Amino acid sequence: MPTVADYLVQSLKDAGVQYLFGVPGGGSNIDIIEAAGKADLPFVLTQTEVAAAFMASAQAEALGKPGACLTTLGPGAASVTNGVANAYLERIPLLVFSDVHPESIRAVMQHQTISHSDIFSGICKWTSEIRSTDVAHTLMQALTTATQLPQGPVHLDISADVTKAKYKMLEPAVIPVQSEFVTDLAVTKLSPALEKLLKEARRPLVLIGLGARSFGAAAAIRQLCEEYNIPALVTYKAKGVIPDVHRCFAGVLTNGALERPILEQADLFIAIGLDPVELLPKEWDYPQPLISCSSWGIEQKQLPVTTELVGDIAQHLTLLGSNLAIKNGWDFYKLSQEVQTQLEAMRPEGKSGALLPHRVVVLVAKSFPNERVTVDAGAHMFPVMALWRANYPNNVLISNGLATMSFALPAAIGLALLDRTKAVVAFTGDGGLQMCLAELRTAVRENLRIRVVVFDDAELSLIKIKQLQRGYAPTGVQMGQLDWEMLGTALGLVAKTATTEAELLQVLADTADCNGPVLIAAKIDPTPYQAMINALRG
Repeated sequence: MPTVADYLVQSLKDAGVQYLFGVPGGGSNIDIIEAAGKADLPFVLTQTEVAAAFMASAQAEALGKPGACLTTLGPGAASVTNGVANAYLERIPLLVFSDVHPESIRAVMQHQTISHSDIFSGICKWTSEIRSTDVAHTLMQALTTATQLPQGPVHLDISADVTKAKYKMLEPAVIPVQSEFVTDLAVTKLSPALEKLLKEARRPLVLIGLGARSFGAAAAIRQLCEEYNIPALVTYKAKGVIPDVHRCFAGVLTNGALERPILEQADLFIAIGLDPVELLPKEWDYPQPLISCSSWGIEQKQLPVTTELVGDIAQHLTLLGSNLAIKNGWDFYKLSQEVQTQLEAMRPEGKSGALLPHRVVVLVAKSFPNERVTVDAGAHMFPVMALWRANYPNNVLISNGLATMSFALPAAIGLALLDRTKAVVAFTGDGGLQMCLAELRTAVRENLRIRVVVFDDAELSLIKIKQLQRGYAPTGVQMGQLDWEMLGTALGLVAKTATTEAELLQVLADTADCNGPVLIAAKIDPTPYQAMINALRG
């Protein structure tokens, strides 16, 4: 007779989970792994629990289906929290299963005993325990909660006495079909005041956020922008909803200084799926009215919303568009020049003959023009997010709500597992890579076609710049030089170093046909970062 572990795994498969990630302990972990093997749900051993959460989250973002990882009790559960917090702020459906002492002995067990529910309650939509009396109900609730909008992580404890138990019912915990929007609040007719606002707008501007990355929403947004000649800015996570080469593309939205000249020209903002979790933590100081259109009721503390429309984005955009003028006051030639000015700000000069950050992006893009990309937090993300051309949603993955380091490499592994024939480029700083360095072994073990491009400046450049801006000495930010080639070789992968553009081009050419992971250390001149940050944030 099947066990609870068998039932759990089958439920995950039917929910769309492609892989199970984690660092197993004993107890329920090994029961679940055994069941996964029998059900052809691959288990991927990671080097850290947080990386397991990042890998599962990357797959969830790419597929629009839940990701799953497991941890042991105590230290494993504590270790995974950064990855879970990332899923929480990035609105990613992630299922986290933790081992726990059996209830029969829990009252007297102190070894590795901490309150998992206390740890996860602030970074999960829901945390609970699967007990033998309510297996199906709890799994159903977990899957439903994780996938309901806004999506997010769910944590479940489960003990070995439960996973090993025989289970009569092997019908999986089927998730109710989830729409990509909340329909009970959908608007079918606009108010007279809103219609007037739209009809009087001469320079409407679309602002696109992470809540507008679905296929249906992206198509509707492009149609609105093209039909009514409206420019659009995208947040980091919304890159590709309007392709960078599209005539309506007006740049990247961060709530910084670089996009201000375009924002100030607008007389109406139409925010679509814009979640303030992505914006810089500073006041939104634009007086123009703002219409928020989203699939769920986004908590808008930072943005002064004039009108909020919640429900079917495509339906709402049709209503909005019917009240807009096809001809408006935007000069698209001038707009294209302003976009070029934004891009030029991400190409500042540096030391003569040195390898500059923006040139790394440009040269890698020539070798991998249409590949999937993951980006770590750090100063290097500024030229990457500005200059990398995204053609469709979720082509570029970044931690932007939590903005955590050590994301790019594990996320690239998660993506590469979904399609081993395609390359994935992971852009990371040397600080972020050192936080998850052991995951290079995971990439080697799985023989994944990943190109890890590390911007090597031997320091935490972004923090150093902030210290200097406050008049402080740059203390605690120097990491020292690493021999990346020796390190990569020791970990079992191809590793190359480039100090000039010519060397980087040669490295890219020499490793183009490598089917396994490649580590490329670009020893850059970090001095242009200061000019980039000044342009971006003022």
